[in-house]
Amino acid sequence: MKAKKRRKSKSTFKIGYLLAILVLIPVCYGLHLYSQQTVVNTAMPIEKYDNLELPRGLTDRQQQVIQHTGYTVSYNKEWRIPNWVAYELTREETKGKEKRSDRFTSDPLAEGGMPTNSDYAHSGYDKGHMAPAADMKWNSKVMKESFYFSNVCPQHPELNRRKWKDLEEKTRNWVIADSAIIIICGPVVDKFPRTIGSNRVVVPRQFFKVILSLYGASPKAIGFLFDNARSVSPLKSYAVTVDSVEKLTGMDFFAPLPDELEEQLEGSFQPNKWGIE
Repeated sequence: MKAKKRRKSKSTFKIGYLLAILVLIPVCYGLHLYSQQTVVNTAMPIEKYDNLELPRGLTDRQQQVIQHTGYTVSYNKEWRIPNWVAYELTREETKGKEKRSDRFTSDPLAEGGMPTNSDYAHSGYDKGHMAPAADMKWNSKVMKESFYFSNVCPQHPELNRRKWKDLEEKTRNWVIADSAIIIICGPVVDKFPRTIGSNRVVVPRQFFKVILSLYGASPKAIGFLFDNARSVSPLKSYAVTVDSVEKLTGMDFFAPLPDELEEQLEGSFQPNKWGIE
């Protein structure tokens, strides 16, 4: 009798053990999914960080920050060009069908002098968009605003029409893949720059662009630096860290991000993550 009771007790224990495992498996899996979902949902939403696209720390020059519908510009009335132009571009915005206007006009919100078409005529430089018209096809108003003189700089034709344009096209591909990115770009100006036209529009020595993606498989950031000259090398040769652009320009990019994440992204140099050869 005692042997039978022991066997029955062991059998009951095994059944209880198996039932406990069967109950715990879906519970543990559910907890795992919840933790993974929590990471995805709270990791990188752009909306969490106010004014993520706006640089900080620019104190050594004149600026007027103007917020247009499609982009924000820091306009320098002494240079007659922007200090920087910044905007967020989304996948949906890349689907716009608005036609390019090609009519450059004064920015009605800018204070002080502005360039005119005659300043660029016969200068040897293109009117180089900072926020490109092709990123502003989602609305007729933003297309018009992209042709304000506050959004353009004298740019070497074989930069504007080659690698600067190539990067703009590449950026739209990244937006389609990652759903939304932050873009900040602008000129690098010498202490004693050359100028063009009767309004003495400053000619930049270089141009920078920094890009931040938070919605892709993993957060990433990259910088680019171009001489204002003929640019035909592979795009990878112009890629740099965001940190190096900050040191060159004196600006602080993506400051609303947590410090640890900001340092990690801005110090990283991984062009392969962006598919740049």
